[in-house]
Amino acid sequence: MPTVAPLDLEGHCVAAVFLNDVPHFALADGAVHRLDNGHKTVQANDGLLAAFHDAANDRLITGGEDGKVFAVKAGGEASELASAGKKWITSVAAGPQGAIAYASGKTAFVRFADGKTKEFTHPRSVEGLAFSPKGMRFGVARYNGATLHFPAAEGKPVELEWAGAHTGISFSPDGAFVITTMQENALHGWKLADGKHMRMSGYPGKVKSLSWSVRGKWLASSGAPAAIVWPFASKDGPMGKAPLELGTRGNTMVTCVACHPSQDVTAIGYEDGMVIAARFADAKEVLLRRPGKGAITSMMWDKEERRIVFGSAAGDCGVIDITA
Repeated sequence: MPTVAPLDLEGHCVAAVFLNDVPHFALADGAVHRLDNGHKTVQANDGLLAAFHDAANDRLITGGEDGKVFAVKAGGEASELASAGKKWITSVAAGPQGAIAYASGKTAFVRFADGKTKEFTHPRSVEGLAFSPKGMRFGVARYNGATLHFPAAEGKPVELEWAGAHTGISFSPDGAFVITTMQENALHGWKLADGKHMRMSGYPGKVKSLSWSVRGKWLASSGAPAAIVWPFASKDGPMGKAPLELGTRGNTMVTCVACHPSQDVTAIGYEDGMVIAARFADAKEVLLRRPGKGAITSMMWDKEERRIVFGSAAGDCGVIDITA
């Protein structure tokens, strides 16, 4: 049976990540807790709204109600990267070459590693941000679709239209697809080569969590009483194909998914705090954590693939060791 090292915190956990193999928990009040030879804390934002794990630079990018963007590193060092004055920072992302993006209202900003910043204004508010894994390109989720910008070059952005409110955005690991979460209970996707649409609907709830499998052949999602896992191995993605349904429970919703770093397995977190792992090939399940307090809001695997850090909406956080 896997063992769980708990950390009981006060408040909503926005992000649970490993930085330099040390578990970090960023809470909505802006405190970032870490389990590093004892429980330690550093204060980043005054009111945290968004956090993004910058894997390439082993840091957590945070934005919040104080209008500031911070980078938090493993030793607890929090450095301010950008400020938008008194406006709330509602979304953050990290991209190639040390670039970050952040959004406030209708404006998305890209800050390059040298500190230079570019602004991109949109007709409606920016709801989500993501960088493409290929080249310096970033996407904005907005009302009625998504916009793709090339911040290092001049030229017009690419507009991807689809009616409705798009709340989050993700590129596939090969950069071939863009997927958005929507205000309605659905995902929408575009194949960038030809602009083909993909509708992924039928969810009973809103999709708040997405995770790509290691080679991008699968996209796991929350928003149902099972993890809904869409196939992306073929050139047209999931069009005309049914998703896998993993970890089905009749009475509680999946709230968070985190695909394994090297295998076709996903960790699945539920509304009641339970965590399991499920394998794509045969739907085999392993219980990793019994139900606890609060819905699971964030999870991440460590580099050695033996621990999972998790956080919940009630501050019921911890680390699961699956080898124990």
